[in-house]
Parts: sequence; C-alpha cells; structure tokens
Amino acid sequence: MTKGWSRYYDAAKDGAPRETLLLALDLFEAEGLTTGAERRAVDLGCGDGRDTAELLRRGWRVLAIDAEREAVERLRARTDLASGAAARLEARISSFEEAEWGRRADLVNSSFALPFCPPDRFPALWERIPSSLRRGGRFSGQLFGDRDGWAQDPALSFHRRADVEHMLQAFQVERFDEIEENGKTALGEPKHWHVFHIVARKL
Repeated sequence: MTKGWSRYYDAAKDGAPRETLLLALDLFEAEGLTTGAERRAVDLGCGDGRDTAELLRRGWRVLAIDAEREAVERLRARTDLASGAAARLEARISSFEEAEWGRRADLVNSSFALPFCPPDRFPALWERIPSSLRRGGRFSGQLFGDRDGWAQDPALSFHRRADVEHMLQAFQVERFDEIEENGKTALGEPKHWHVFHIVARKL
C-alpha cells in the first residue's frame, strides 16, 4: 500500500488542487491577501505538486517536502508552474519525521499525506505544525479515521474523532468534515474511506 508511488503519480497526475487547500487560500484572500503577496507555505507530502502548483499560481512562496525523490523530480518538471515560480519554490526530499521547515509559516498544507507518518512519530510531527505557524496561519489537509479500510496497517497513523478534536485545540476550526464511505483509491482499488477533511486557523 505504501509502495508503488510511480503508479500513484501516473494515476493522479491530472488531479486538481484539493478542496481543503482551495478553501484555505480563499479564506486568506478574504482577509485581504492579494495575489503576489509574500506568504510562505509548507506543503508536506507534496507528491507531484498538484497543491504546490496552485500555491505558486497564487503568488505564494512554497517549501515542498516529500520523502520520494520521484515526487520532487515530477514537481520540478511540471509544465503548468506559474511564470517565475522557480524563484519562489524550494523542493526538498525528506521524510516527515526528519523534515525541518522552521517557524512563522502562514500555511502548512498536507493533502492525504500525514497518515503515512508512523504512529510513534506522529505526535511529535503534529506538535510541530501549530508551533511553526504564525498567529492567524492555517493548516489544511486530511487525517484518516480509526475505521478506515487501511487501519490495520501498523505503519500508518489513524485517529478517533475525539482525538482529532483534541489535536485542533490550538485552532479555530473552519472546516471539519468527517467522511466515511466505500470508494476506490487513485489506482482504482476498492477501499473503505474514513477521512477527516480539515481547515483550521491558528488562534
């Protein structure tokens, strides 16, 4: 399940930016953020860059992090990156556990990626997310619930609703949707999804 990333990138290569990211960006813009403003985003588990490309299109400075070299190579090779985006993009090959992104980020985005952090490393990783955000900064992304179809995999992280709510105490929650349904993966494989879709603003 955690292998075969090349097949996943091929299957997802035409994917649109995630709705959680788009909502976070729209909320920033509603607060007066103009396109081209010097805002800093961290895209954890950027994959081949569907979200990073949108951030760059809207004028953000982006640190894109992924453990897979192929993901970073595909991101850099995208043909839809905004003009001048290279000057605002830093792409780094690193696992979540080892990644460093400093403090004072305006946005930490992680679309369907944080669950791939090993459970014993997840608490420390999550603690770094709000601590790295400035006041008024946002987190956008997904967590997997404890009834997810992959929940028996000991290498992945899953959470109960109450645990997720506790994790968000440092935030004003702007979107919190718990979705549980049968569906398919990007590779077309059947899967029971239990997912929390989150956009939250640091208090």
